[in-house]
Amino acid sequence: MNDSDRLGVGFVGGGFVARFHIRSWVGVRDADVLGVVSRTRATAEEAAALARELGVGAAKAYESVTDMVADPAIHALWICAPNFTRLDVMQEIVEAIEGGVGELVGVACEKPLGRNTAEARRMLELAQRVNLLDGYLENQLFTPSVARGKEIVWARGAALTGQPFLARSAEEHSGPHMPWFWEGELQGGGVLNDMMCHSVEVARFLLTPPGAPRDELTPVRVTAHADCLKWQMPKYAAELAEMSGGGLDYANRPAEDFARALVEYRAPDGGRRIVEATTSWCYVGAGLRLSMELLGPEYSMQINSLDAGPKVFFSRRVVGETGEDLVEKQNAETGMMPVVADEQAEYGYTGENRHMVQSFRAGRRPNENFSDGLAVTDLLMTAYMSAERGQTISFPPPDLEAFVPAVARGEWNPGREP
Repeated sequence: MNDSDRLGVGFVGGGFVARFHIRSWVGVRDADVLGVVSRTRATAEEAAALARELGVGAAKAYESVTDMVADPAIHALWICAPNFTRLDVMQEIVEAIEGGVGELVGVACEKPLGRNTAEARRMLELAQRVNLLDGYLENQLFTPSVARGKEIVWARGAALTGQPFLARSAEEHSGPHMPWFWEGELQGGGVLNDMMCHSVEVARFLLTPPGAPRDELTPVRVTAHADCLKWQMPKYAAELAEMSGGGLDYANRPAEDFARALVEYRAPDGGRRIVEATTSWCYVGAGLRLSMELLGPEYSMQINSLDAGPKVFFSRRVVGETGEDLVEKQNAETGMMPVVADEQAEYGYTGENRHMVQSFRAGRRPNENFSDGLAVTDLLMTAYMSAERGQTISFPPPDLEAFVPAVARGEWNPGREP
């Protein structure tokens, strides 16, 4: 593209995460949101209307992914469709390009890249088959507090006393919005697949020297645990069944709502690096909580998304409708409430979309790309292996490519274990 060209962007998917991206576009330059296609026309129309309302592009709803590829005004697609549709979406993009329907500069895909290693690898192969620039949408790497905190720690603490050796990352909330997220076979797993993709990657990023390639650190072992602590309890299993119209049966087909993993890395000098990642759909607090820590010989850094902005208090006499106007996954409307004033920026969506746009316009592969998405999926699948087998797994395990977690096969049920 020429330097003066604006990037026309189309969204595949018009739901919750797509709208997060669209709202972040207020802080993105040199690109316009021009199209949305979704599984329902109404969802696509609503997301397109949001883009127009925010003034981030003259977006309209399209009938199909192929139609967006065919539009010469659209140069890149953001895949924000549900996990179980992403490989089909990528296949349609590639078939449209190979069939001469249209051309694209690049494609960006939300996490996780695939529900398992085989799917993630196929996503990468398809992008490379038609020479698309590829971006993996891992927003937490672009969180301002993460980016700035890493810069300071490495410039001062690491430079003077030695590199960091331990990173902790956690993401916790009270559960996903849509029923398919809870379904192991559709989503690819439970909270481990849904949220640990963030945690292992942001922790790895914090431990990696600035400017160093992603493979600077080599994973050598993974130890993990997964369980269903809350949502298999009869009361809460009944809530899920009601919410899904009877589709979710957590008494017999649960997905994990808690997961923890320890990933051991080896640095080029032979030194050990440790990542501790924790994820949960059991957290009852103000709302979504992201926390990270980075520890070195003579320094430490802590980040907590719920400490990022103002706090307000509402007495029990302040009665109103429930919502998520103060923080994502909000659990209450009264009491002392933290406010995340600009969630799109605070969670990294603005920064990641700015990076993807700049990369695509410059004709270069983004720093976070499908190869990174595949590497994350490899770690997640190894974590599932470890949790299922109750042992530490050397990385990479020999059967990784063919592995599908028991929860994704509908065969995992800790409630039946002795």
